[in-house]
Amino acid sequence: MSTPSSPYVHTAGSVTTVMLRVIYALLPGIAAYVWFFGWGVAVNIVFAVVVALVCEAGMLALRGRPLKPFLLDGSAAVTAVLLALALPSLAPWWMTLIGTAFAIIIAKQLYGGLGFNPFNPAMIGYVVLLISFPREMTLWLAPEMVSGHSMGETMSTNPIFGHLGGKGWEWINGLFLLGGLWLIYKKVISWHIPVTVLGSLALMAAVYFLIDRDLYASPLFHLFSGAAILGAFFIATDPVTASTTPRGRLYYGAGIGVFTYIIRTWGGYPDGIAFAVLLMNMAAPMIDYYTRPRVFGHKD
Repeated sequence: MSTPSSPYVHTAGSVTTVMLRVIYALLPGIAAYVWFFGWGVAVNIVFAVVVALVCEAGMLALRGRPLKPFLLDGSAAVTAVLLALALPSLAPWWMTLIGTAFAIIIAKQLYGGLGFNPFNPAMIGYVVLLISFPREMTLWLAPEMVSGHSMGETMSTNPIFGHLGGKGWEWINGLFLLGGLWLIYKKVISWHIPVTVLGSLALMAAVYFLIDRDLYASPLFHLFSGAAILGAFFIATDPVTASTTPRGRLYYGAGIGVFTYIIRTWGGYPDGIAFAVLLMNMAAPMIDYYTRPRVFGHKD
């Protein structure tokens, strides 16, 4: 009797299954996003997905790779959705086109495609747009001005603030949080990176908030405003560009949280998630090298 070759244990998941579950987990937050910021969000997402698939197909054809398995794995669609969620709801179409094309062509395919890119493609596309078109990328209107829905009474009369953070963002981030917890439950991602990203961000915010409450925002504001929760569960956990060792994921996530707070508080950009993720993408190989688990049968 012949013995089959390894591996002997197979997982039920595939790249397509993982990517579809990520999209499913994003849907509640996307629905809230559309409610508060209007249908421009959905338009950006659909357009970005179309551009991503076209660019992916074009690059695969140029590289002589088969189209169907790579177009249907869902990775290009996830990149497009995450990038579109980072854009203002009324962003011009050409910005979505440029950012998505750069993410797929330059940040993903020129490195060899899925599994070979050292940086998160969606965040590369976002940073290119933010640096190139800072005015257009920071034209976020208050939710009531975009959607027409009344937000009710809040802790501030300022139209951009809600009960915990940015108006409307508490609900959007709360639903992204539920989606992220579902991904942990389904074992699509592990808890290490999300917990340390949000934990280190909250800890930094708490320390400085206690030092001067009039100058520094509260931990809840940092967690429920901007892309902190989206970044912690859906961006920082990218299996290709993140740290892969159990202990390394803790350092990796903590670094993202610390860099996010530093950039938000003392940097020149409104949200530091993208830059923090890219900085830690560069550090991930070194972190993995120094946090490798001991190999069974070896002393060190």
